[in-house]
Amino acid sequence: MKVKKQKRHRKILTFYTACFGFRKPFKIICDGTFIHHLLVNRITPADKALGNILNSTVKLYTTRCILAELKRLGKSYSEDLEAAHKLIIARCEHDKCVRADICVTEVVGENNSEHFFVASQDTGLRKKLEEIPGVPLIFGLRNALFLESPSAFQREYVKTSEEGRLHMTEKEFQIFRDRAKNILAGGEADTSNTEIIENKDSGDQIASSQAIKRRITSRNQMGIKDKPQFKRKRAKGPNPLSCKPKKSRENQNNPSKESKGDNDTVKRNRKRKRSRKGQTPAETGS
Repeated sequence: MKVKKQKRHRKILTFYTACFGFRKPFKIICDGTFIHHLLVNRITPADKALGNILNSTVKLYTTRCILAELKRLGKSYSEDLEAAHKLIIARCEHDKCVRADICVTEVVGENNSEHFFVASQDTGLRKKLEEIPGVPLIFGLRNALFLESPSAFQREYVKTSEEGRLHMTEKEFQIFRDRAKNILAGGEADTSNTEIIENKDSGDQIASSQAIKRRITSRNQMGIKDKPQFKRKRAKGPNPLSCKPKKSRENQNNPSKESKGDNDTVKRNRKRKRSRKGQTPAETGS
């Protein structure tokens, strides 16, 4: 399960880093419910535990409104208050302290420009933040911490924003139309046939396409080539110097007789001579 959990968290992080521009070290806002959960389940130190989930260094934040809410709860939450004072205080523009969930939503804002992660055990707060694009959520279950997967709203927001980037904006289309008019005015000798329709939906697109076609024809009449034309490289044969010489078939099938004779002489010369140490002198004399 640990490997599956790491893979899931890695996919979620790549989604937020690629689509919303989150960068290390990650910034996390912790509310009072999350701080209390960490202390009850002995998940300490908190920065190390959260860094293991995100696989990077983290900075933990809180707000003045969260500190005031923990202070109002009394002595039973004094340990939580001490732990919250050790965190970095994020700036919230509240003269009078408000509820923690309202404060966190206002600090995050409409687009989460500061790229905050939000760690909370409050399900109502997490549901509100799911409707804001680019807000990763962290929660705890007993002694384990989890990074919540992006909501359907966030995925749909990313898809629509990508589709919007594919199409030209009105300013870009006006620039393109003006350039097409300038090309038609300067590149052609006969300007009588240049009719540009001023409709935004269909007429402008027809005019721009006509302008491009006329530009191509005028360039062809002048003998200007749009792209440099190079000679195609034909496939050549192998380098003859790097190839081994071919062996004749006669030499392979019928080896020379001289080689056989040489082998025989070698074999004869290699015969071992008998030693006559064991014979008597009478036998040698005879």
